[in-house]
Amino acid sequence: MRIPPNSVARSLLALSWLILFLAACSLPDPAAGPASPATVLRPGTLVWGYQGAASVLTAACSPNCNSLALGEADGRVQVRDALTGTITLSLRGQTQNVWGLAWSPDGKRLASASWDGTVRVWDSAAGRPLRTYRGHAGEVLAVAWSPDGARIASGSTDGTVQVWNATTGKRLVTYRGHTDGVQAVAWSPDGRSIASGSWDMTVQVWQAATGQRLLTYRGHQEDVIGSVTWSPDGERIASAADDLQVWQASQV
Repeated sequence: MRIPPNSVARSLLALSWLILFLAACSLPDPAAGPASPATVLRPGTLVWGYQGAASVLTAACSPNCNSLALGEADGRVQVRDALTGTITLSLRGQTQNVWGLAWSPDGKRLASASWDGTVRVWDSAAGRPLRTYRGHAGEVLAVAWSPDGARIASGSTDGTVQVWNATTGKRLVTYRGHTDGVQAVAWSPDGRSIASGSWDMTVQVWQAATGQRLLTYRGHQEDVIGSVTWSPDGERIASAADDLQVWQASQV
């Protein structure tokens, strides 16, 4: 079984950023009960923690920051209260490592990408499976919702990014510009473009509706691309390998 390069380091990096995000949500200490507006936590104060039988590989906060989804190495997805850490849902259906998680923009659905080759879409309130996407020929490492919540993009070890209807599962576009596995996908804020980061050490930007390549960024020389994200105004892209690079994207 081929493991995503530097997967452990990427998981730790992702969780570090997640901790910073949670801190920005001003979460109080659950041991103290509901916090008053005057409650202030000192930097470094543990809010809550979790360690299970299987490793946590990825995590994603809901859009309103009330819930936190965790993807584990045994294929389970947990949803926990972001304030207290209390588990609210345990989602089982995938059989291998869950590498990617993404909430729909309205927070009503959760997508999970797994090493078993599937992407599952869940009802985030009831925990019901809504859709299982099996279009990839390899393991699925990354998943992202379009800004309007209508489409999902998924990246795989098969070297493709596939864009599909989030409700019906119908494949709309297959992007084949990479020469190795795709570990990161991100939609532009306007939903017109997708940036995909690959084990081939490139980030490629392409039209979401047609799959036409707009730009190939080759600034990373030492490692695979494990994460990509757009600035809110769509002007720049940040990509992470062993290093972090921020580059102009507004002309694409």
